Amino acid sequence: MHASQILYEDNHLLVLNKPADWIVQGASTDDRSLLESARLYLKHKYHKPGNVYLGVVSRLDAPVTGAVPFARTSKCAARLSEQFREQRVDKEYWAIVSGCPSAIEARLEQTLLRRPQATVTRLVGPDHPDGQTAILEYRVLACATNHSLLSIRLITGRKHQIRCQLAAIDCPILGDRLYGSHEPFPQGIALHCQRLEFEHPTSKERVRICADLPIYWPKFQTAGVAVG
Repeated sequence: MHASQILYEDNHLLVLNKPADWIVQGASTDDRSLLESARLYLKHKYHKPGNVYLGVVSRLDAPVTGAVPFARTSKCAARLSEQFREQRVDKEYWAIVSGCPSAIEARLEQTLLRRPQATVTRLVGPDHPDGQTAILEYRVLACATNHSLLSIRLITGRKHQIRCQLAAIDCPILGDRLYGSHEPFPQGIALHCQRLEFEHPTSKERVRICADLPIYWPKFQTAGVAVG
């Protein structure tokens, strides 16, 4: 693990900047697991014998990059998981999408359906018995030819939520062929967890974590400031 991947570390938490095409946690030894890489890092750094405890409290899809927190104690894992479950964690993502949304900023509230073992999440009617409410807010940061850079604040945390909801407004994320993108992207898809804010599980102080964009993201100009 490269030092640049470490966004935050103390005795209770470890937050990493996940590369594209890594899974957060998985059973297959063929997959590049962020969890196992983090365990090895802690084991070698602190000369820990035996297994190293790390609790997974939040995940990103394999092609998505950005901030992923791990808990270094079971008490921390329980407290941080509760914050995610109760939607008390402020999550901001950046995405590059095809086209430009019809509104510069908007709140999307839709009903999603994710069947067990299904590959994709689908939009369904609000009365669907198995549907789950999905809410996000987006803001257009910049527009270029045929593309837009969006800031997305995730309110709920459904599987593939951002990918599905943006595709539903005809703005699929670059590289996301699963949800209708026909444009390539250098690695993974153009979706990045840029910021997390939450209450520290022990000190109760507000923690703000920002994750740098991958170097292969294209440059945008927003209000005279380069992004990317």
